[in-house]
Amino acid sequence: MIQNGFRGRLNAFFVVRDSLRLGVLRQETKNVRDGISVLRIGVMWAALVAGSLLDASPALAQSRTDPMLNSSPSWDANHDGTYTCEEWKSFMDRLFVSADKGRKGFLTRPEFDTVKKADPSLAEADFGYFDENQDGKISRKEFVDKPSVFILRFDRNGDCRVTPEELKAAANPQSGAPQDKARDRYH
Repeated sequence: MIQNGFRGRLNAFFVVRDSLRLGVLRQETKNVRDGISVLRIGVMWAALVAGSLLDASPALAQSRTDPMLNSSPSWDANHDGTYTCEEWKSFMDRLFVSADKGRKGFLTRPEFDTVKKADPSLAEADFGYFDENQDGKISRKEFVDKPSVFILRFDRNGDCRVTPEELKAAANPQSGAPQDKARDRYH
């Protein structure tokens, strides 16, 4: 009888223990479900915010400052505020002549690096962009005839001139107005 009593208590102990474990598991399962729910809510909130930002991206882009509009290019030869393709080519020709050590008629990579340091508009320029035939050197023609990214971007009417009005329009684009894409007027 004592053994039965002990066994009974032992069984009762295991039943209680298992019940407690089950309760703990249920609580942990509930906590995990709650955590997943919170995570889902967070993900949904993030998606909604991201979607709102994407919808507002043109407005945000307009409100940010544009690095190309922050500083005037140094190659406006007559300082009239209008930037022309001829002024660009003349500027690039002067840069080429100053960088072409030994007057070889081409620029090497080290010479091109000095050009990049000479003018902020060329600071991010890539040697390969100018070296069209990929011969490891940039000829005067390759260098001077490359179009200005500035003109490609801001010359809206295709006359190879960026006027103060075009710069002003680029700085304050009208919402809903179609934006012209940059065009290569050289080729």
